[in-house]
Amino acid sequence: MTNSESTASATTTREVSDSERSKIKGALTRYRVMAWITGIWLLLLCLELILKYAAGIDSLDFVPIVHGWVYFIYLIMAIDLGIRVRWPLAKFIYTLIAGTIPFLSFYVEHIRTKEIKAQYGIE
Repeated sequence: MTNSESTASATTTREVSDSERSKIKGALTRYRVMAWITGIWLLLLCLELILKYAAGIDSLDFVPIVHGWVYFIYLIMAIDLGIRVRWPLAKFIYTLIAGTIPFLSFYVEHIRTKEIKAQYGIE
């Protein structure tokens, strides 16, 4: 998707019922919370790997397990939101992968939130 296509789709407000808008708003909130939690746990995972392999400290073995489960919940929330707002497949995949690259989940969450709020008139 080019930048102009992204801008054009973000400025077009889609007409939906109030109940559907409410469901999208709830799904967006759940997605945003999980994007931040996933991003934080991913940064902790990076720190754990640095401590483990650079410093020889092997005391944070729970971090990969927690991040894995948090990422799984993130996937569910992103899929729920994507289905509600009818994302194309490429946007789905990009959003789902964002939870695996440090700092990307924060950036993608910001972009998706801005797009969805503009498309559906959510405050």
